[in-house]
This record gives sequence, C-alpha cells and structure tokens, in this order.
Amino acid sequence: MKINFKSAIVCASMLSSFGSASAATGTLVNQVFKYNLAPGANSQVIALPGNKAVALLGTQLTVNFRGVAQATLLRVPNTFIEWVGIESTDKAAITQGYSSKAGTHILYLDFSHEVDVRVNSANNIIVHNASNGVRTGQITLTYSK
Repeated sequence: MKINFKSAIVCASMLSSFGSASAATGTLVNQVFKYNLAPGANSQVIALPGNKAVALLGTQLTVNFRGVAQATLLRVPNTFIEWVGIESTDKAAITQGYSSKAGTHILYLDFSHEVDVRVNSANNIIVHNASNGVRTGQITLTYSK
C-alpha cells in the first residue's frame, strides 16, 4: 500500500485548523464562590446559567472535616435544577435528582456529611452548614459560555 504524504499533510493541516477554530470560539467560564459559614448558616445565593451543563467542584477546607465532591448540574430556567455527581467521603455515593424545592439536598462537601449544596430555587443553589462549628471552603462552577 502506498501512502501519499502530501495528501496526509494537507489532511492533517485541515484537521488541525478545524480543531483550532473550534477551540478558539469556545470560552470556558470559571466562577469561584468561597464560604466561611457559622453553624446553621447559608452561603450567598449562587445563580446557575440556564440550559447549560455546569461542572460543580466543591472543597471543604476545615481541618478534620475536609472533603471534596463534584456534580454536573443543569438548570431548566424557572422549572428545576437537575444533577448527578459524587458525594464527599466518608460513605461517598452517587447523588442524583432534580428539584425546584428550597432545601433539597444536592451534594455533601465534607467528610462528616454536614455541609451540603442545596437547591435554593429553580434557578440557584446555596451551601448550608448543618454542623455545630464554623466551616470554610469553596465551590467552583465551570461551563461553556
């Protein structure tokens, strides 16, 4: 079998330019929300973009209560938030569901399962601290613009 190297170079060059154009037109948005919550407190309201897959990464940083968790969320505007993800250790498990009801659990961020991301409305979320101590951490949302 003969290989036409000139054709292969032209083809690779075309594929490369398509990849570059695609990468150049896509823009990723990263939003970071830090929290420092007293016992029983909620974070600021965190708005989600509509009709986009949103990657949520959560990090709980308080010593002896650290943890990480992640989920992909979809906000159907004024209807509900849908999600699937992995809870933080201890007893990490898949979390999934959809809701517009305030207070609905989405994802635990800490080892003890006392700090969670919750539905606040059909359009936004909050972080809630159900522990008896101050908890600090951050949520990062990433999505394409």
